[in-house]
Amino acid sequence: MSRFLLSLDQGTTSSRAIVFDSEGKHCASAQREFKQHFPQPGWVEHNPSDIWQTTLECGRQAIADAGLTATDIAAIGITNQRETTLIWDKATGEPVYPAIVWQDRRTAEICQDFSDSAEAISEKTGLLLDPYFSATKIRWILDHVEGAQQRAEAGELLFGTVDTWLLWNLTGGRSHQTDATNASRTMLFNIHQQCWDDDLLALFNIPACILPEVKDSASDFGASDPTWFGEAITIGGIAGDQQAALIGQGCFTEGMVKSTYGTGCFVILNTGKRALQSSHRLLTTVGYRINGEVTYALEGSIFMAGATIQWIRDGLRLIGDASDSQSLAEATGYDNPVYMVPAFAGLGAPYWDADARGAMFGLTRDTGIKEIVTAGLQAVCYQTRDLLEAMAGDGVDAGELRVDGGMVVNDWLMQFLADVLGIRITRPRVTETTALGAAYLAGLTAGLYSTLEEVGDLWQYEQSFEPELNQERREALYDGWKNAVSRICRPV
Repeated sequence: MSRFLLSLDQGTTSSRAIVFDSEGKHCASAQREFKQHFPQPGWVEHNPSDIWQTTLECGRQAIADAGLTATDIAAIGITNQRETTLIWDKATGEPVYPAIVWQDRRTAEICQDFSDSAEAISEKTGLLLDPYFSATKIRWILDHVEGAQQRAEAGELLFGTVDTWLLWNLTGGRSHQTDATNASRTMLFNIHQQCWDDDLLALFNIPACILPEVKDSASDFGASDPTWFGEAITIGGIAGDQQAALIGQGCFTEGMVKSTYGTGCFVILNTGKRALQSSHRLLTTVGYRINGEVTYALEGSIFMAGATIQWIRDGLRLIGDASDSQSLAEATGYDNPVYMVPAFAGLGAPYWDADARGAMFGLTRDTGIKEIVTAGLQAVCYQTRDLLEAMAGDGVDAGELRVDGGMVVNDWLMQFLADVLGIRITRPRVTETTALGAAYLAGLTAGLYSTLEEVGDLWQYEQSFEPELNQERREALYDGWKNAVSRICRPV
């Protein structure tokens, strides 16, 4: 029996593929960055071909670098940037418009048009009415591409988030499907009834025929076309990136919390069988759906985390590599007078201010590169505290936070996070748990694992960071952050 799993991890700024063995051990990986397109302020687009081609190239390279062939791979798992919206021709596979990325804010006015329905939308989907989600992006494409609405109604077009786009291409157009986690991020999916919602489709005037079939996160999604990897491989798992990380972190018990630090930062709390409605502007979402049983989650989303450091590197050119940020922060220390509010694409939870824009405060003649870089790192931690404060307001106090993603290799950042939050931060042995979670889902379908408990037993921690800062200093630092946010954001 094949004992290896291929995870295709399609992110906002790069695509990756990782081969894992059945014990979750990393065997080989490949990664490709691709171009970001910013045609207007607040607009973010991707070339759909870049998404597909970089993912395919990475998958091929990872298998080859592992010294394997397609016959050695038991199944493929897909995990993806969520909410990003694509519409393509059903017959030719040609996109009718570039992918509109989750960070894109162009549909803020459309959201205003539907403001009277915000409460009903939230009750059905667990989401807030915001440009972040897919529904208004679909509406924008159908409105702005000539003939798109008519073609959609005629069944000539297909919609998908990135997972569906990859699956459709991998299977040679045979599978037009998604999983419940990705469906729950479209603002069209009723998370209580677990189906596309007819009332919401009517509200946004979106034809149901363009939507993919929704399946469990661990399911048989079809097989890859033999052209791509030399042999057909079963595609056995799909989950949006943050839910995949929840699985990869082994957060299968109600009350467990994880935070992923990639392009954005996403804190997810497992709420079990309860779809807990937040009173502090957090999102209620599907954590995963396996064997027809739904596990719900409470989520807070920060739009700019690693993307802030990428901007410091590529936009300001203050550093040559993201890893340079640690030594600069160590030289600066905690008492940094500079506060950066990275609202480049508005602010996410708990503010949900689409009009907020980035700013820096506390600049003096002595301010230099190290203070600005450190402020970028500290902003990630302050925003994480915003989310945990909101969760506490909803009745859940976290005693430990499991962290993952590219940023968590920075020890200074992890210690500052522990100090600002006042709780233990635990970093796993495998920090790229998003890819690992997708692999585990595929492994469940392939029969490599029997239960989630078996998967959870594979989780191992690498290092923990305990808070060392006294309460008075911790609160003073956080008060400075709240003051900075208040200057650019409408009150929560």
